[in-house]
Amino acid sequence: MPKENKIRILYVQPGKYPEERIIDNTLKAYQSLVYGDIESVAPWRTNVRVVCNQEGKLNGMPPNRLLGDYDILMGSFFICGLRNGNFISLTDEQFKRYEKLYHDPIIFTDTPLGIYPMKATPEQYTRVMNDMQARKQVRHNRDNHNER
Repeated sequence: MPKENKIRILYVQPGKYPEERIIDNTLKAYQSLVYGDIESVAPWRTNVRVVCNQEGKLNGMPPNRLLGDYDILMGSFFICGLRNGNFISLTDEQFKRYEKLYHDPIIFTDTPLGIYPMKATPEQYTRVMNDMQARKQVRHNRDNHNER
């Protein structure tokens, strides 16, 4: 069976609802969506792959969604099908299943017991992330002032 020129994927960005995209079935297109080198992860026993940035955790990309119970996908990622080692379009059933799984943006907060994920709307996510950034800046400014 020939390789598909374009594929239907589920694209998931931090703080946003997932979206359907039709993309070129090329490495360059994959890399542009995840902002770097890709890694293909097979978390389920299906012919579906999560494609993410290979160094998302090392590069400090923002946390996005949970992968299973104990891992976090960092930065933007997409989900596609797989057949004979090639990425293919998601079926309607697959698209629906993974859109539901990854529908809600997640805010990850530090607690004394570890990181706690909370579902949010895109608006709530933006508010919390802006607040966290502002607090970080205040701490940074205070630390710099104390060093003088």
